[in-house]
Amino acid sequence: MSQFISGLVLLIVLMIPPVARLMESVMIIHMHMQMPLLVIAGYFMARLFMDRFPSFFEKYNQNGLPGILLFTIIMVYWMLPRTMDEALTVQTVEAFKFISLPFLAGVPLRDSWKKLSKVGRNNLITLFTVMFLGFGWLYIQSNSQLCNNYLVIDQIILGWGFITMAISMVIYLVYSLIVDPSKYE
Repeated sequence: MSQFISGLVLLIVLMIPPVARLMESVMIIHMHMQMPLLVIAGYFMARLFMDRFPSFFEKYNQNGLPGILLFTIIMVYWMLPRTMDEALTVQTVEAFKFISLPFLAGVPLRDSWKKLSKVGRNNLITLFTVMFLGFGWLYIQSNSQLCNNYLVIDQIILGWGFITMAISMVIYLVYSLIVDPSKYE
């Protein structure tokens, strides 16, 4: 219950208009801070949903793949430049952001992650690594302004943020191949 309350408080704080405007005013903070924090809020709140509706999660997310697929679709959707733009200008899209990231990405991630094998987890991380490299390249190399609400320099900074995240995930993947975590359990 305490995790649910922590997640709910985090979600409410992120939804407060001055906080939301501040985080959305800088493109890299919008993409690499606000959106992951919304997913984390949902991840924390997921335990209550999993305890209250165990048959739903067992029936529809038995092996974790449907939940991870939903998580991936939602995350890719919110990485698109047009979607970020619309979240700033269209109220319903912004409301969808505050609903979809916690409840359609965070909750399924928590239920699915433990159901995946190590290979499945590493494949998901590899997929996101490739996507982050692709989006980083897109944001850096595009000469035109992809988001009307942000400057070109903002999108270049965001692109380098994607590249940095991809490099970090590659380091993790190499580490997980070299080190056997069962030695430390």
